[in-house]
Amino acid sequence: MACQQPLPERQPVPLSEDSSFLTGVFYLVRHAQECDSMMLTDSGYAKAGALYRFLKDSGVQRIYITPYASARETAESLRTYLNIDTVTYQPDSSGEGLLYEITRREDWGKRLLIIGQQKTLVPVIRSLKAKAPVDSVKEADYSSLFIVRKSRDTARCKRIRY
Repeated sequence: MACQQPLPERQPVPLSEDSSFLTGVFYLVRHAQECDSMMLTDSGYAKAGALYRFLKDSGVQRIYITPYASARETAESLRTYLNIDTVTYQPDSSGEGLLYEITRREDWGKRLLIIGQQKTLVPVIRSLKAKAPVDSVKEADYSSLFIVRKSRDTARCKRIRY
């Protein structure tokens, strides 16, 4: 019988986490109305229309909204145009509620529009490990759009007016 070469020993393949986890492009905006729970006024609809025109070709794949009529109405024209789902999340001072919902829906690695409240936008930016370009959103600021581009190693945030 001829000598047989020993079979090479198989090395275990290390498990790696999903490469899209904690990544994506996040468009964060405040709802387009002064009062959270009220329906939009004419000026609120004008702001929502401006947001629609700005983001309609952005590739947004899902919209996350707080449970208020103003957030829902701010998202409605974009949701209808893009034929995409909205997900309601509970706003909090840490941003963790939103991260939980994104994880639960397996939306990491996507382009997401997040419509939040004045006091929760900066905590959400920080929860994504990005440096917020402002310390807080001013009470009368309904025109700021924060864009967070997050890879596995970096997170960058810029603020633009729409």
